[in-house]
Amino acid sequence: MQKTVKGKVYDTEKMEIVKKVTHGEYGDPAGYEEILFAGADGAMFLYGNGGESSAYKKEALSAMSKAKADAWQKVNA
Repeated sequence: MQKTVKGKVYDTEKMEIVKKVTHGEYGDPAGYEEILFAGADGAMFLYGNGGESSAYKKEALSAMSKAKADAWQKVNA
């Protein structure tokens, strides 16, 4: 998957999955998943996708700093 955020192209095929978190069960309208990706250049982004009653009603992609990524990982440990 390739997505562009603020002019920067993120390509999941060339990035490493750092952590994947699933909230709820498959098919749960409030359920969602978040995947933290890291690139060789240090770029990080969080991908989210979920059900119609979830925090991610549609696909979302957010660029993250190393500090925010570390904080997200601690919360989702």
